[in-house]
This record gives sequence, C-alpha cells and structure tokens, in this order.
Amino acid sequence: MTTPAEQTAGTATEPRLYRIPDAMRLLALSRSAIYTQLRERRLRSVHQGRARLIPAAAIAEYIALLEREEAEGSEAA
Repeated sequence: MTTPAEQTAGTATEPRLYRIPDAMRLLALSRSAIYTQLRERRLRSVHQGRARLIPAAAIAEYIALLEREEAEGSEAA
C-alpha cells in the first residue's frame, strides 16, 4: 500500500513529498539542522494538515544551492 505522499498521477516510484525523517535520511542532516534550514528558508516545505512535508523539488534545489555555494567558495580561495 502506498502512502499519500507517494500517490501521484501515473506510475511514479519516487515519492514527491517527504516527511522530515525521510528528508533527514536523504540529506544526511539531523532533525535540528533540517528545521534550521527551513527557518532560514534555504529549504522549502509545505503543510498537509498538521504534517510538514518537503517536496522532492525542494530537496533538489537545496542540493543545487549547496553546490553553488561550494563552487563560489572555491573560486574565492
């Protein structure tokens, strides 16, 4: 049985929305680090009822942000 976050139109195998523990595993960050990134608006989230969910696109954008920051940091050195 699929969870609501995994249900999409078509036959997608990847969830489109992740709960905080799932995002923690994907990004290798602690719970407090995830919430810090959310508070600083470096990582986007949405609410469904009382649940805070992180869209897959937001995770990809966050990774791209980290890569850009790394590239800018290495250019400055």
